[in-house]
Amino acid sequence: MLSIPASRPNAYTGSPLDRAGEKRDDADFIAAALTHPDTLFAPVWRARSLMKGVADGHPEAVLLTGAAAEAVRMADGPWAFLGLWEGRPAFAVDCSHADDPLPLLPDGMGAFTDLRQVAGLLPPGEASVLAHARGLMHWRTKHRFCGICGNRCEARSAGHVMVCQGCGAQHFPRTDPAVIMLVVRGDSCLLGHSHRFPNVTMYSTLAGFVEPGESLEEAVRREVKEEAGVDVGQVLYHSSQPWPFPSSIMLGFHAEGLSDEIRIDPEELKDARWFSRDEIRNHQALGFALPRADSIARRLIEDWMTV
Repeated sequence: MLSIPASRPNAYTGSPLDRAGEKRDDADFIAAALTHPDTLFAPVWRARSLMKGVADGHPEAVLLTGAAAEAVRMADGPWAFLGLWEGRPAFAVDCSHADDPLPLLPDGMGAFTDLRQVAGLLPPGEASVLAHARGLMHWRTKHRFCGICGNRCEARSAGHVMVCQGCGAQHFPRTDPAVIMLVVRGDSCLLGHSHRFPNVTMYSTLAGFVEPGESLEEAVRREVKEEAGVDVGQVLYHSSQPWPFPSSIMLGFHAEGLSDEIRIDPEELKDARWFSRDEIRNHQALGFALPRADSIARRLIEDWMTV
């Protein structure tokens, strides 16, 4: 089985930020940056990001500065230092407690939108910054209390550590690894249709979370066997994609199918099939859809089609 390289970067990658981790515990730097008129703030409202141009099909991230940023910061929501963007400090700030955050902002600043709806249309780098802000604010809002003793936690290290005020435990941002794989056998690939897919005609690659004590390759083989009943041999890495919805990273692979028979787990899949390259090319005419163009699932399929 040939290793298939990634043809181009995945969505939510290619961040323009220098994360500048050494600055997080520099209290003087953070204090000055929070009040500097040139500092950038990426607001997050109930897991949505501020953008303009969405209705026109040309979305752009809206990052706040100056008075607009101060109005959102004064709402006293969680915040965190993201890094430096061309030398300018950048922060994420959560304003989810406001029933309507737009009155906090000047007119014409856009609207809060689900990042997944427009990620493939955003200018390079912007989707990565917004995903970074969304993931970090999700963690901040969900870890206000200690998972060990239940006491309240306070933010440290510019929002990157939550410290329990009871037992002193330190809690760090969490990313859950998930494998996503295109299983290939001869001139065909294995795609499944999940009960959870909003598109009733879409077939996509199989995927699942890595379990404790499991290698990535073992997770690929287990998930394929559990969901589709297909045995997997060689497993080759392709690429990765941050997926902060809410807190995962997708690790993409191509995998060698060793058996033909499909036995689906009806709790996981509604259907699974082997599709030839010709069927993939003509999927619209044949009445089924492929994953979104900005997804790593689509990238795994498209890159296999070129081999």
